[in-house]
Amino acid sequence: MDIEELKHNSNDKEFVLKAVSEEGKLLDYASEELKNDIDVVRTALEQDGEALEFASNSLKDNKEIVMLGIEKAPWTACYASERLKADRDVIKKSVEKYGQTLYYASEELRDDDEIVKFAVSNKGLIIKYASFRLRDDKEIAEIAVKQNKEAYHFLSQRLKEDEDIKILISWSIEKRFYVWYTYFGKIYEKEIKWKNYLLDY
Repeated sequence: MDIEELKHNSNDKEFVLKAVSEEGKLLDYASEELKNDIDVVRTALEQDGEALEFASNSLKDNKEIVMLGIEKAPWTACYASERLKADRDVIKKSVEKYGQTLYYASEELRDDDEIVKFAVSNKGLIIKYASFRLRDDKEIAEIAVKQNKEAYHFLSQRLKEDEDIKILISWSIEKRFYVWYTYFGKIYEKEIKWKNYLLDY
């Protein structure tokens, strides 16, 4: 699609519909009127969820539209209106696959047990943005630390001193060393043996 031609026809609905059906992000070149047209925006999102970035503010406050964007690209929840960032359905749909969205969630949802569990299960470090109450929740802390041991730094002081949490941290370090040795240590040993073999000759 020729960008200049699209700019020239930016307010031609049929032209823009065809363009965004082929490449959703071309919504960026549509007129402000068509960026606020639900048919055009829906078509763009069905092709590429990231096109939500270019929808009008009005449609970024439309739950159906935002949910469609998130279904295609979970990280696009960041483009939702402030009202929808406080909508449990919207945030839950996103954090199920993209925990980072917890950063954009309302204060109330950062204190929601289920939302935070989903978030830390695929992005342990995001526990940093959970409420203090949930950073002091042992079950959530264990999920976060298992996903990423660095999450330990954002737990409550009480849980940092918890023996079970400490064991999880130690196990994680030992596991990483084992993986390193398995894949790199043995290769290094083979190289040493090969060099010694060559020196013998």
